[in-house]
Amino acid sequence: MSLVPPPSPPLRLPPRLSPVLAAVAVLVLPALPVAPAGEGGAGPADALSALVVAFTVVRLLRARRRPLTRTAAVVLGLPVAGLALAAMDAVSPGAGINGLGRYLQIFVLVPAAVVLLIRDRRDFRLLAWAFVALAGWEGAVGVHQYLTGTGASYQGEDIRAVGTFGAQDVMGMATVVSFGLVCAVGLALGRTPVRERTIAAVCAVALLLPLALSFSRGAWIATAATLAVQLVLAGVRRALKIGAAVVAAGVLLVGGLGVGTAMLQERIDSITQVTDAPDQSVTDRYTMWAAATDMWRQHPLTGVGLKGFPEYRDGHASLALSSGSDTGGAGAAFRKQPLLSPHNMYLLVLSEQGLIGLLCLGGSWLALLVCALRGLWRTRRSRVPALDCALAACGLLTWQLIDFVYADIGGPSTVLTAVCFGLIAWWSLIGGTHADPPGPDTAPVPVAGPGPGKAVAR
Repeated sequence: MSLVPPPSPPLRLPPRLSPVLAAVAVLVLPALPVAPAGEGGAGPADALSALVVAFTVVRLLRARRRPLTRTAAVVLGLPVAGLALAAMDAVSPGAGINGLGRYLQIFVLVPAAVVLLIRDRRDFRLLAWAFVALAGWEGAVGVHQYLTGTGASYQGEDIRAVGTFGAQDVMGMATVVSFGLVCAVGLALGRTPVRERTIAAVCAVALLLPLALSFSRGAWIATAATLAVQLVLAGVRRALKIGAAVVAAGVLLVGGLGVGTAMLQERIDSITQVTDAPDQSVTDRYTMWAAATDMWRQHPLTGVGLKGFPEYRDGHASLALSSGSDTGGAGAAFRKQPLLSPHNMYLLVLSEQGLIGLLCLGGSWLALLVCALRGLWRTRRSRVPALDCALAACGLLTWQLIDFVYADIGGPSTVLTAVCFGLIAWWSLIGGTHADPPGPDTAPVPVAGPGPGKAVAR
């Protein structure tokens, strides 16, 4: 009787690291404490984002595959047309090249690289959890700054929570915490295991405190509106239950236990006083909005050119505009920070790129929004376990579009906006169009089996 050796087991290759870790590394650098910088400009995270783009290009060349679908290429590349025209009308060649590079980095190159680095929903969740972790770290630093009086200056006290971004970028921590909060809520409302959803919900609740201590009215408004949208998209009944619980908790904490400070209450009340009794920051913002609108009226199609707002500002602004905003604290000396943008992304694009630039850039965002909502609808109908990805992507885009009414790009936290748009673009253009789109690294690996003509038992 001959003994037949059993078939050899299939070869298992060691798991490879996900390429999305390159994008995660971009989120790590802003969390590192750095010395306060006197002027804006490219930082370490911006340099690393350029390396991530180069790394993605090398991967594409080695794989010899088509990088993006035709739809994805059109949607992500649409802003290039308006940017090219505005760069040619810039006040100087250097300003045009600098502005063109910055816009391409934030809205085209880095988002496209993130889209290509994400292989599947697991990579999407990994990057979303990285945003939550970064928000938790920055929020912890911000709360410590508030409690110890080592934050940025606010009404004569160094209590404003700014995290590791310093007094020169007071919106940085608020932006990061908002991103993390929106991602955490999306993960908590999904169909993942209960333990993961519970951790996400706890993180979301914990991030509310540092967001409040940032004293950022724009971030408060954008986050509140976004969370409401996420709850409604997750289901009307669910939204009503959670909304009732949130209102009850708020009444108990603020009304019953007296949680909160006089400064927070004053800041909240100031949101409704922007027309009756605006403070100087609101007056400056309205003045710069009027200046940006006046620039557009004189150059309706192509605007005044990239990086042109500071050059044309004084010729279009009224005398109500102050010389700059006071910044200090968090390790930085007191200084007047010049007002170099209208603090409204739509008006900044309209004034510098004209109607053509706004239609190109806004058209790209609108296409992403439509595709993201369509993917959400498809996910809810098919019951595919991707609701958390859909809610996180739709929430991030909603937050960004609302926040752009009160803010624009600039500062060390801007590169995080680029990674955020990459997450949004992946879900809108790839993740929401398939049950679980396979990436180049998730294709089945050939395994060794018996010789030709012999079946493999499965």
